[in-house]
Amino acid sequence: MNRIQAVFQKEILDSLRDKRTLRTSLLTPLLGPLILVLLVTLQVKTFTRNTEQLLSLPIAQPQNAPHLVAFLRQAGVKVVPAPADPEAAVRAGDLEVVLVIPAGYGKDFRAGQPATIRIISDRTRQTAQVTVGRVRELVRQYSRQVGALRLVARGVSPTIIQALALEDVDVGTPQGRAAVFLGTMPYFIIFSAFLGGLYVAIDTTAGERERGSLEPLVINPLARWELVLGKLGATLVFTAVAMAETVLALGITLNFVPLDELGIQVQLSPLSLALIFLVTLPIALVAAALQILIALFTRNFREALSYLQLLPLVPALPGLLLVFLPIKATWWMMLIPTFGQQLLILQIIRGELVNGFFIALATLATLLVGGIFTGAAVWLFGQEEVIFGR
Repeated sequence: MNRIQAVFQKEILDSLRDKRTLRTSLLTPLLGPLILVLLVTLQVKTFTRNTEQLLSLPIAQPQNAPHLVAFLRQAGVKVVPAPADPEAAVRAGDLEVVLVIPAGYGKDFRAGQPATIRIISDRTRQTAQVTVGRVRELVRQYSRQVGALRLVARGVSPTIIQALALEDVDVGTPQGRAAVFLGTMPYFIIFSAFLGGLYVAIDTTAGERERGSLEPLVINPLARWELVLGKLGATLVFTAVAMAETVLALGITLNFVPLDELGIQVQLSPLSLALIFLVTLPIALVAAALQILIALFTRNFREALSYLQLLPLVPALPGLLLVFLPIKATWWMMLIPTFGQQLLILQIIRGELVNGFFIALATLATLLVGGIFTGAAVWLFGQEEVIFGR
């Protein structure tokens, strides 16, 4: 243990003296929380602006539907003239939505037939969805009102057409909606795990071999596995610090984002943040051991960096499925390193009771994989061609 500790302290001191390593390890994990907060803030501002501001609706040929136009104005809509080519204006992004009333609208309306109107919009523009939804809802309200008046004029109760009374019961909690909205949060945590100790892993292996300091190191009376464990321990420290930094930054910054305006409530207590960190901590061993293993295969620092920069994308990609697909956690999913941890993180964000067996299973499976990578790194480090770069 004294020999491992000596190697560990040596690598820690070397990494702390390297300003590039220190800066990258401490500042890069903050990019994830900053990006998430920026996206959430822009989403909140867009939603608030489109729902609270006065709805200005361009209408083409409003004279064809005077009653509809009057209803819209009574609902607080500012009716403005539409451009000569509404479709081109919407396609160019000059307008979010245009309401077009064809010439045959009045004839069909007076005959009691469904009168056609066109809502021109671009569904690919996410920022216009709130405005388009407001226009559609107003048109539906007018349609229901007119339909009810027609039934009353014929002596028929409007309720006769309501065969069912739908009662919508939403059992989802505000924290559950937050988990859907913050589905990328586990991705940033896993990303920081594979990025925090990146430069340390490269510098202590491929970097030392390139500088010629690895060969004198192995001449010392230390076993190869002791050298690997010392270097692995130094990499684990920077990896764990990066993960803790990311979790803490996410917990702090989300408290300053007005998510309540979207009907979303995030209550990540210090206990929840600590649990998230402990659940994801075994990933640090997988990340550090795999980085050292890959770096030993490379010939120099630049080659190792080119390979390991792409490594964070691999374990985080399965977690992106959680953003688009509803997946219920099962025991066999806990056997997949990083994926099981991401499922557990989402359960913590939802405020659900996390299964202790799932935590234990995910931890053991991840540590087992990390142990395999560590054993492979020890074996590879024992090869002379790896030490001398031949």
